[in-house]
Amino acid sequence: MPTTIPSASSVTASAAQALFTSLQSGSGVDTASLVSSLVQAQFAAKTGALTQKSDAITAQISGTSTLMSTVAQFASALKGLATGGTLQTQPVSSNSSIVTAAAISGAKLAGLSSSITVGQLAAGQVARTTTPVASRTSALGTGTLTLTLGTATYNSGQTAMTGFTAGSGTPVTIDIAAGATSLDGIAAAINAKNAGITASVVTDADGSAYLSLKGATGAAQAFTLEATSDPSGNLAQLNVGVGATGTALTAGAQNARLTVDGVTVERASNTISDLVAGVKLQLTGTSNTAVALTSSTPTDALKSSIADFVDTYNEVLKTLTEQLDPQTGPLRGDAAAQTLLRSLRSLTTKPVLTGVAAGTPTTLGEIGIKTNRNGTLSVDDATVARVLTASPDAVEAMFAFSTTSTNGLTAALNSISLSTSSTLYGLGASAKRYSEQASAVAKAQDNIATQSDAMTTRLTQQFASMNAKVAAYKSTQSFLKNQIDAWNKNN
Repeated sequence: MPTTIPSASSVTASAAQALFTSLQSGSGVDTASLVSSLVQAQFAAKTGALTQKSDAITAQISGTSTLMSTVAQFASALKGLATGGTLQTQPVSSNSSIVTAAAISGAKLAGLSSSITVGQLAAGQVARTTTPVASRTSALGTGTLTLTLGTATYNSGQTAMTGFTAGSGTPVTIDIAAGATSLDGIAAAINAKNAGITASVVTDADGSAYLSLKGATGAAQAFTLEATSDPSGNLAQLNVGVGATGTALTAGAQNARLTVDGVTVERASNTISDLVAGVKLQLTGTSNTAVALTSSTPTDALKSSIADFVDTYNEVLKTLTEQLDPQTGPLRGDAAAQTLLRSLRSLTTKPVLTGVAAGTPTTLGEIGIKTNRNGTLSVDDATVARVLTASPDAVEAMFAFSTTSTNGLTAALNSISLSTSSTLYGLGASAKRYSEQASAVAKAQDNIATQSDAMTTRLTQQFASMNAKVAAYKSTQSFLKNQIDAWNKNN
C-alpha cells in the first residue's frame, strides 16, 4: 500500500497553526516542530514525486529480473529434459547377457535393425610372479625395468608368451630407486608411469606377496617387462615375455571379434561406438547365436513432456502478462518485454522443424498443442496420440537437443532466453537502464536531503533569534503592565 505524501499547502497550514498557538500560549514558539513542518512543506512535492518514481523503478528492476530468471529456467529445464535421454528412442538388445546397447546423444534410431554375433571378447594381458616374496615390504634391490608394448603370440592356454613384436611406441624406463625396492614400491613406480599397465600386490593366506600386472584390452596392448639393470639379480624374477621363468600369464591380449550384419570385425575394446550408427555397444559375453538390435520409442515420456511443456509455458505467460498489464504492470511500456511476449507466442505459430520430409509435422499445433484465445496453450490428447503413432520421429526431433542444429523447441527457447538477457537490446538492457535511473533518483533524493538540512539550519537560527526577541518584548510588556497596575492602585 503506497505511502501518502502530505501536500505542501497542508503542511504549511499546519506550521502556521503551530506558530499561532505557540505565540498565544505565552510559552514561546516550538521552533523544532515549526522548522520541521516548514522544511517538509518546502520539499513535499519533490520528495513525493521522487518517492513514487523510485517505487516504480524498483518494480521495473524486479520485473526484468523475474522475467529473465523465469525464461532462463524454462530453457534450462527443457534442455535438461532433452539431454537426459528419456525422450530419445533407445536401442533394445534381445540378449543383454551378450550385448547391451545405449543411444548416443542426438542419434536418430527409429527403425533400427541389426544383427550381432560375438565370437570373442577383448582382453588385456595379465601376468603374475610365480615365486612368492616373504613380505610385500621386503627389499628386492635397485635397478631399472623396461616396459614395452606390442603384439604377442601365446601358447594354446595363453599361459606363456611364444613371440613378441614391439609396437611403434617408445619403451618406458622404470627406475627402481633405494627406499622403494619392495613389491609395493615397484608397483607404485610402474603405476606412476601411466603407461597402460596396472600393477598391484596380492598376498596369500600365509602373507606371501605376488606382483600382478594387467594391460589394457586389445591385441596391440601386449607387453613385456625386462630388468635391464639388475645389480642384485633380484629384479629378473619380475621379467615378463618370451622365455620368462619368474612370471606366468593368466590371460593374453586380444581384440573383440564380432559379426555385425554379416560383416566380421575386430575392436580393441568391448565398448564400441563406431559400428552401429548412433549406438554404443557393450560386449558382455560370447555366443554363436545372433543378438537382434532394435529400437523403442519413448511414447509415454513424450506425452508427459508435451503436457509439462504446456503447463510451464502457461506459467511463464502468466508472469509475463502480469508484468505487461496495461493498468498495473510495471513493464507495460517496456519494449523488450513486449518483444519477449511476441517471441514466446511465435513458438506456437512458426515451424520448429525445418528441412524435413513433406507431410512431417513441423509446428506445435500439428502435434496437438493448441493455442487458446487468451494466448495460453492446451493439449489435444487425441491429436497427440495420433501423431505419436504416425510420426513419433517428428515429436522426438522437436524435443531433441543438439549443439549444432537450430531445429527443435530447445534451440528455439534457448535463442529466446539469450535474446531476453541481452544487455544490448533485451531485458538485460532494460535492467541496466532502470538501474541507471534508480541511481539518478537516489542522487536527487540525496540533493533534497542536503537542501533540507541547510534550510533546517537556517530556519532554526532565524527562529531562535525571533524567539529571543519575542521573549524580550514579553518581558518588557510584563514590566510595563505591572507598573501601570501599580500606578492605578495608588490613585
